[in-house]
Amino acid sequence: MIRIKETLVTAFALFSLFFGAGNLILPPQLGFKAGELWWLVALGFAVSAVLIPIFGILGHAKLQGTMFDFASKVSVSFSLIFCFIIYAVSISLPSPRTASVTHEMGISPLFHNSALSTSIVYFILVFIFVMNRTKLLDIIGKYLTPAIILILLSIMGITLFSFPIDFGTNSFNDPVTEGILEGYQTFDAIGAIVVGGVIITSITLKDKEASYERKKALLIRAGWLAGFALLMIYAGLIFTGAVMHEQFDPAISRTSLITGISKLTLGSKANLFLGILVSLACFTTAVGIVAGTADFVKSRFPKSNKAYLITALISCLLGVSMGQFNVDYIIAIALPILMFIYPITIVLILLNVIPEKFGSPMVFRAVVFTTILFSVPDFLGSVGLDSEIESIRRWIPLSKLSMGWVLPALVVFIFANIRERGLSKTSRL
Repeated sequence: MIRIKETLVTAFALFSLFFGAGNLILPPQLGFKAGELWWLVALGFAVSAVLIPIFGILGHAKLQGTMFDFASKVSVSFSLIFCFIIYAVSISLPSPRTASVTHEMGISPLFHNSALSTSIVYFILVFIFVMNRTKLLDIIGKYLTPAIILILLSIMGITLFSFPIDFGTNSFNDPVTEGILEGYQTFDAIGAIVVGGVIITSITLKDKEASYERKKALLIRAGWLAGFALLMIYAGLIFTGAVMHEQFDPAISRTSLITGISKLTLGSKANLFLGILVSLACFTTAVGIVAGTADFVKSRFPKSNKAYLITALISCLLGVSMGQFNVDYIIAIALPILMFIYPITIVLILLNVIPEKFGSPMVFRAVVFTTILFSVPDFLGSVGLDSEIESIRRWIPLSKLSMGWVLPALVVFIFANIRERGLSKTSRL
């Protein structure tokens, strides 16, 4: 029997591992720009930053392996390449970005030290947590996540009861699509297949006798609970940004907006509260990314604890190197990469969640390679080559919304399953 306390601790851990730098700084600006249509942009953001990531956790509950298992039905070689790319991106961009955001919003306003010194101290602490795996779930779930939620609820609650509920005008052409694409920047779909394995490993280390069904039930319950908490927090932050439309300059940056909102709601102690919030939210995400990467490398070198140690050390050193750059620079680098790898990640998550009869290896290969093919124009458009590929993109549905892969992947999924059924009937005859 799964205890309520165990479910809550695991759900808190999942929430905290998801809720990092992007999850804090992205939603308020979405609401700020969406104005009266804040609920539409929240809907889009929820699709890519809540629903898909939670499906990723459900996929882990089903597979109970590593990220390698998510793509293994395509082929072993593809899965290895996919894992290498995802982990390389994770320790090169979202993990260092957590240190950069922590410095800009939490450390620099209080201590005025250099970004390099912040990154060094930050990733030393990350390394210590990663090397104490048996305590990871309890520390994150029992202590860090409740503190994050408490401060966020304070900001949103004060906004709700202290400011007039008045919204500005929408500045997005398509709020839902803008929300979906901005959700890419949270890295949460990628985070789901990275940190889901971390949670599985942590549960196993804590209870080595836990059965497959018990771990599956625990992850499903905790996953949906964490998803609901994320949805409420994101909606609250987007709503808060929408209400604050008259308080700030329309061109305000993401980090400046959340800092300004904090000052308006929390007063003179805003920098202290915000510093604690940012540090906790970012730190737990970095721990999850580094631990997940180290787990994967260790799985490729069985019985080698050195592989885990060396990978964690390299990840932290890379974090120190990249973490000293500013947030906007890291986000700018990440966008083209996300436009290519995020659709592939989403498709793999969905294919692993659906019933086995609809997700044969042939279906996996057909849908994944279709997604790769139709993600190329979106990738090229994100690096400034719109004019060169305009003649191609005009023939691809949703391509102007940078989602040209969606319909082709769906059509191929349907036809691949029809063909699979046809082949099955033929073989029986």
